[in-house]
Amino acid sequence: MSDPESRFQQLITKLKAHDYRLTPQRVALLRLIASSEGHPSATHLYEQIKVQFPTTSPATVYKTLNLLKDLGEVLELGFSNDDNRYDGSRPYPHPHLICVRCRKIMDPQVSHVDDLTQEVAELTGYQVISHRLDFYGLCPDCQQ
Repeated sequence: MSDPESRFQQLITKLKAHDYRLTPQRVALLRLIASSEGHPSATHLYEQIKVQFPTTSPATVYKTLNLLKDLGEVLELGFSNDDNRYDGSRPYPHPHLICVRCRKIMDPQVSHVDDLTQEVAELTGYQVISHRLDFYGLCPDCQQ
């Protein structure tokens, strides 16, 4: 994970460069995303923001997340039976470990993912523009 303050400044700079408003709620949300060690859901982020800004609506959180996703600054992980989760630290395709019990998501530091992507492209003729590689299991805490 990158330094949270540096990541926060990157997000601020990106929104300013595209002339997006930096409301206090949006700035607080950017700070949360930049400092998040996990992969929070929009609901989780909303619950944290409304403590500081009680009048903030869930729509504000969703709109900001969609904006950041469109700008390539968050990676959205969609799940059919769960809230989507967001990765603001590594907003590019990378492998995830997902606990089937507690739903914790981790980013393993693995090599050769780029090689695998290249191999898939070569074998199929596809131009790979994105990928998603998820591993499911039980985290060490849930194995206890």
